[in-house]
Amino acid sequence: MKKVLAGILVATTVLGLVGCGNSGTKDSSKDNADKKEIVYGKSQGPYTELFEDAIVPILEEKGYTVKGVDLSDLQTADIALNDGEVDVNVEQHTAYMENFNKSYAGDLVAISPIPTVPAGVYSDKYDSLDDIKDGAKVAVPNDASNTARCYLMLQKIGWIKIDENADPSTVTQEDIIENPYNIQFTEMNSMTIPATMADFDYVAITGSVVYNAGIDASTALANEDIQDYLVLQVVVKEENKDADWAKAIVDAYHSDEFKKYMEENNDGLWWIPEELQ
Repeated sequence: MKKVLAGILVATTVLGLVGCGNSGTKDSSKDNADKKEIVYGKSQGPYTELFEDAIVPILEEKGYTVKGVDLSDLQTADIALNDGEVDVNVEQHTAYMENFNKSYAGDLVAISPIPTVPAGVYSDKYDSLDDIKDGAKVAVPNDASNTARCYLMLQKIGWIKIDENADPSTVTQEDIIENPYNIQFTEMNSMTIPATMADFDYVAITGSVVYNAGIDASTALANEDIQDYLVLQVVVKEENKDADWAKAIVDAYHSDEFKKYMEENNDGLWWIPEELQ
């Protein structure tokens, strides 16, 4: 008899738990799609500042609350985004995003291009690219996608030649087949390059680093041709790409208000994708 009563009690408890679970279940994905608070990864640089100055006011007008979370670097920002700790970031191009997805089994996707600051060649010692001498010392970024873009820029100006069979998004020193000036390349953290410019004849640095270091972008001796995979993007987790709040961010970058903002605030720093013009 005791076994029968115990069995009835267990069955009743299980049914009760199932009933509670069914009555309280929510479609979390729907909640995330319809939510009105957007959390973005916040970095020190032009893209976050542009987002805060021009895009956040548009989103707030649409009824969204927008909150920033400070993150130390882009890799950390992408990990936070991939883990769902933040909803969006605006600090990377597709080449970087794809490298992250490959390395971290991520599922990040780009949903809209945004204005981009091109990489450039700068020097504290020389006023012209023509001043390059045999054995010149040149610093370039050491993260894969930005290393590649800077070597492509140096090929554009005639300093090196890259193997035509190399993947443009993953070019390394090993792909350089001609180096007529015997350039000595130093690959280093891009954020530290501006402080060490005096140690090099020339440096190749990305736009966000130029901006953060307070370097006048108009002093660039050359700029890259921005390829599609180097255009900065709004990036979210794949599961959120069709969420209402994600679409609101895309709409904000494509809005007349944003076009007007860029017309009034672009002093030559920004390259603007055609679809945003």
